[in-house]
Amino acid sequence: MNLGPKIVLIVGSAPDSTRIESWELSHFASCVVINNAWRLTKQWDYLIFPEDFPVSNFPSYPIQVEKKLITASEFVPEQNKFGGFVYAGGTMAFTAGYWALGALKPDVIAYLGCDMIYDNADGKSTHFYGDGTADPLRQDITLQSLEAKSIRLLAHAKLQQCVIVNLSNLPSSRLLFPRVSISQIFSNEFNKGALENKIKELDSKKIKIAIQAEKSLSYMVPSGRYWESVDEFDADMLKQIDSYWLDSAAQFAKNISNDCSYA
Repeated sequence: MNLGPKIVLIVGSAPDSTRIESWELSHFASCVVINNAWRLTKQWDYLIFPEDFPVSNFPSYPIQVEKKLITASEFVPEQNKFGGFVYAGGTMAFTAGYWALGALKPDVIAYLGCDMIYDNADGKSTHFYGDGTADPLRQDITLQSLEAKSIRLLAHAKLQQCVIVNLSNLPSSRLLFPRVSISQIFSNEFNKGALENKIKELDSKKIKIAIQAEKSLSYMVPSGRYWESVDEFDADMLKQIDSYWLDSAAQFAKNISNDCSYA
């Protein structure tokens, strides 16, 4: 039995997500797979997907009763508790994070395969199944800065006494989460406290400024279908709020290193 911190794994479709195929996932409290990532392992617990996810992409094998499909009816209310989709960012990588944060209440969320790097100029595939397209498939006013949205999620997790890490081995990522190695996650000496100390570099006062700016603007779409009301949103105001989130992490981002030294 794992008596350490409650760690939830979230898996996307970036090329290095295939590493999960050799992992023993019993070290994690839960495994959440996004969209097509169920193809990588049968050890998943939750499959989360948007309303437009093709039926043809669902698992072809019978889904065991203990496994759960997470649809908009589950993830929209959870994400709304954290301010809604306009501020959180309309992509499943963030939606999965907010859903896990609210529904599963973990101590740690570990991301794999959610780096959102879609430039394959070097000829390499952007997803484990080939070349994919950015999610969502439209120009999105809520995703002007993926980095800002990742800091927002990190900050909201901090407020829930949860830390978020990135297990990616890729050279770059749009997620500004501390990187740790899978061996550190699996270690009996995994140190959540060291990660918490790192997250303390987020500026609490500036986080409050960002949250207050969101409340003042009051862009909430209870249905989650924010694209149906996009004409009501001011892109410049949302960009300003993104800048507040980035500003709250100025020292944190400056000190981020990819040498896995925070666990």
